[in-house]
Amino acid sequence: MILGCIADDFTGATDLANTLTRRGMHTVQTIGIPQGAAPAADAVVVALKSRTIPAAEAVAQSLAACRWLKAHGARQIFFKYCSTFDSRDQGNIGPVADALLDELGSRFTIACPAFPENGRTIYLGHLFVGGDLLSDSSMRNHPLTPMRDANLVRVLGRQTPHKVGLVPYRTVKQGAPAIAGAFATLEAEGVRHAIVDAVEDRDLENIGAASSALPLITGGSGVAIGLPASYRMARLIPKREGAEPLARVGGPGVVLSGSCSAATLGQVERFAAMHPAIAIDPEALADKPEDTVSALLGWAREKLTSGPALIYASAPPEKVAAVQARFGREKAGEMIEHAIAALATGLAAEGVRRFVIAGGETSGAVVSALKVEALEIGPQIAPGVPACLSYGSPRYALALKSGNFGGPDFFAEALEALT
Repeated sequence: MILGCIADDFTGATDLANTLTRRGMHTVQTIGIPQGAAPAADAVVVALKSRTIPAAEAVAQSLAACRWLKAHGARQIFFKYCSTFDSRDQGNIGPVADALLDELGSRFTIACPAFPENGRTIYLGHLFVGGDLLSDSSMRNHPLTPMRDANLVRVLGRQTPHKVGLVPYRTVKQGAPAIAGAFATLEAEGVRHAIVDAVEDRDLENIGAASSALPLITGGSGVAIGLPASYRMARLIPKREGAEPLARVGGPGVVLSGSCSAATLGQVERFAAMHPAIAIDPEALADKPEDTVSALLGWAREKLTSGPALIYASAPPEKVAAVQARFGREKAGEMIEHAIAALATGLAAEGVRRFVIAGGETSGAVVSALKVEALEIGPQIAPGVPACLSYGSPRYALALKSGNFGGPDFFAEALEALT
């Protein structure tokens, strides 16, 4: 193992694994910290479900993952979070990054969630989603991590007691040596975290090259673009092509969606116009959870005989707010996650082996319910979303999609890719 990665949710983990695989690194994603030997791979991505849990728990889980990765040979650690910097003022990005720096005996790291291929760019420390500031995007109304400040220096500054600096675009565009020089200057000034501007993939390649000596890198999957080339130059990995096609699993395919992002809502609408689809009723679920899940499984059993189907809890912000107001934010989320996990287990018992999952929390619930321990990474379906195949038996073909990723027809495209 060369690169050890810690992801704060399951879809973010596959996003990073996809980037590394496409750039020629043999990458395996594990679901939680493995028990026993490390997979034989250039990079191992440990997927945690730590984005929205209490900061102290996120720190403890992340440190445990870091220690396991280091014990199994990782030369560099990568802390992966969302390209929209999903977090709250109390964390978890800042506290986890600080704990990992302490663990690695390092005084400096970067924070760069840019992902230009999916419209996430950083300029003068401000994060843009497409042409909008983060604070003006649909992330403003995210049910768990509403992002209402686009200035990442300010956002991260509220999560750490240490100094947060900026490597501006005028420096980044000069290339890797200038970026590395800026890192050295900021560290000498007592800065512990540096937000790094990036507006295109070339910037990320240069940032990756400049970061090759850092014990810890933090960011979105985009900043990992430049790492495989650096490892090849150091003769740590051979030249490889991208991902190999995955083995076929066959059988019916289903879409389970818990994300309430604008992109997912559009995907739900598009898929439901052409395929069987049913919404999860939170009122019925709260009143009779087992009966509601049983009824949904009965509906799916009938519909899946003639093709794929969709079961979703996705809803626009006003409906989500109404459900949260009645049941409480945490209880509402847990209620939906438990239901979708139960649906996944029931569908698997019926022979379903192809799952498209929308939403990080939802993906974590489903993969855990299916007792998946690790994922083989296949070809990309959409930017940030690869086809995946579980290890073990039975094998599941999976697409774990971050809420904001994919075009309008993503669900159909993913089912076609999962053979």
